[in-house]
Amino acid sequence: MDYYSNQISKLIEELSCLPGIGTKSASRLAFHLIHMPVEEVKRLADTMVEARENVRYCSECYTLTDQELCPICRNDGRDHKMIMVVETTRDLAAYEKTGKYEGVYHVLHGAISPMLGIGPEDIKLKELMERLRGDIDEVIIATNSSLEGETTAMYISKLIKPTGIKVSRIASGVPVGGDLEYIDEVTLLRALEGRTEI
Repeated sequence: MDYYSNQISKLIEELSCLPGIGTKSASRLAFHLIHMPVEEVKRLADTMVEARENVRYCSECYTLTDQELCPICRNDGRDHKMIMVVETTRDLAAYEKTGKYEGVYHVLHGAISPMLGIGPEDIKLKELMERLRGDIDEVIIATNSSLEGETTAMYISKLIKPTGIKVSRIASGVPVGGDLEYIDEVTLLRALEGRTEI
């Protein structure tokens, strides 16, 4: 039996498709949206559409941006000879919150996972290797401490070592199975400072 009109049910259904949003949360969001002023709802909808249409990969590090180069890659004050490799843009943001890392990043947009059918060609590894043809001193591998993250770290290390570029891995201040985006800044900073060559 339907409790709501078709429009409300459809809105709840669409909102519940978002990650982390169950039916109860979707219902709360739907009723909140319905009670918002129409101008605010339109502004929210327009912002979502604009973001979807305009956000793309940075042509250098592959983080998400609305310009050709992201603000980090455009910044001449950053150490462009040091690249930290992360799985997602959220991981990049987590490290930026520490305020201590001065290098640049490379976002893989995933990790190698044979169980899920994700191989090296499905993430931004080829693009990373292209970047390493430039003047690079060190690559810091900051993938998650999950099985997939560790597999990806070992694979990247084996690719880079023959180039003579220093390769290091963040220290184990990050718990195994933990996602970087949920870890506090102090733990991330300790992991960065305690990195080891691999």
